[in-house]
Amino acid sequence: MSCIKDSFEALKAKNEKALVGFVTAGDPDFGKSVEIVKAMCEGGMDVLELGIPFSDPTADGPVIQRSSQRALSSGMSLPKVLEMVKIVRGFTQIPIVLFGYYNPIFAYGGKRFYEDALAVGADGVLIVDLPPEESAELTSLWDGDDFDFIRLVAPTTGQDRMKQIADEASGFIYLVSMTGVTGSQGLNSSKVADVIAPLKAVTDLPVCVGFGISTPDHVKAVAAVSDGVVVGSAFERLIEENLENRGLHSMVKEYTESLKAATKG
Repeated sequence: MSCIKDSFEALKAKNEKALVGFVTAGDPDFGKSVEIVKAMCEGGMDVLELGIPFSDPTADGPVIQRSSQRALSSGMSLPKVLEMVKIVRGFTQIPIVLFGYYNPIFAYGGKRFYEDALAVGADGVLIVDLPPEESAELTSLWDGDDFDFIRLVAPTTGQDRMKQIADEASGFIYLVSMTGVTGSQGLNSSKVADVIAPLKAVTDLPVCVGFGISTPDHVKAVAAVSDGVVVGSAFERLIEENLENRGLHSMVKEYTESLKAATKG
């Protein structure tokens, strides 16, 4: 079992919810991306989702699509993502989840991916386009239960399907707050609560909510009804708007601090 479970239990003991932050590995380039992740960690990030750049990120909105393109244009690849994880592990012990699509992992090799991801210090993976019915071809190649497979649940998912997904999940469950792609607008925290209740009835895993969350007020509202909050497009938007700004590190750190403060108490 990875350190993800221990991290959520430690946060619960402190009456805090998890702040899960997503950025695309290698955006805008390898070196700057490492510095951005370091700033997030310094700002109090609890779980890092490190995106594997992909040419066709169909579940993502324009902001993250452009971040993937910048990373790919700078020469980023899955081996370099793993190299980045190893570097990041040198300055933080927070859980690291690799986030992406199945194509790059399939091309890399399922067993090789598992072994290499563990070797550099990753704790789990979330694969957007690999549902439970099809994931055994990957997970059957894994030797143990020390690498979590984070699963997605949509707001339109029925409870029977929720249970099926949850039974195949480990680490935590990522609940999508709304229909649409990442970066969508129109967060409704009361509707999020309505979806969390039936999900919590079929699993003991922590539930983290993402999509449409970008402000401390959003975080506070969602944290009140969940175990954690995922912020992704807002980080990438901050990066995109300040690509040449030498103060980006400080801006990312301060933004992370403001979000993390909203998860406490």
